[in-house]
Amino acid sequence: MTKKLVVFGSGDIAQLAHYYFTNDSEYEIVAFTVDADYIDAEIFCGLPVVAFEELEKIYPPKDYALFIALSYAKMNLIRRQKFDEAIDKGYELVSYISSHATVLNDGKIGKNCFILEDNTIQPFVTIKDNVTLWSGNHIGHHSTIESHCFLASQIVVSGGVTIGEQCFIGVNATLRDHIKVGDRSILGAGTLLLSNSEPESVYKGTRTNPSTVKSSAMKKI
Repeated sequence: MTKKLVVFGSGDIAQLAHYYFTNDSEYEIVAFTVDADYIDAEIFCGLPVVAFEELEKIYPPKDYALFIALSYAKMNLIRRQKFDEAIDKGYELVSYISSHATVLNDGKIGKNCFILEDNTIQPFVTIKDNVTLWSGNHIGHHSTIESHCFLASQIVVSGGVTIGEQCFIGVNATLRDHIKVGDRSILGAGTLLLSNSEPESVYKGTRTNPSTVKSSAMKKI
């Protein structure tokens, strides 16, 4: 049975969510929703766009599920806020897990996750709520990704790593085994992280020193 789904968002990630859910899931997207002040067109991807403030009246949570399709803006804070608001409205928040990903962790994946093609998720990994894994990452055994994180592409997370809440990790970053990444940290593209990071740390990958702390993460994204 096809399940009915509304997507929060009207940008590139929402368009991608429409493609992935439509072509590789049991869900049928019936509408998009954003905050009323951000509606700039009544139709997106051929479907209606409705105000989030009015969503329960038009698409009630007893009949429709919801997916929050937002980026890592403000250190994933906006996506986290909309996740919490959707829960408060009573919606079931669903995850997309690509059929082209290798997922071996017995389904330990939370709500509103967006896991794209060619990810390898090894046994004993835990992925909590509202986590985005873009294409082509390796998540090593016994690792944990806490809620509201965004991992870009071609990242290697070695075994036994813990990534704290609301982190952003850029393309081609590498994390050695059994380390902890503090909450709300940024690991820029190409970062090689060999030891624990403090909360709200920022690392910028360079050719000469690939793990240089720059400043507070909260000022960067």
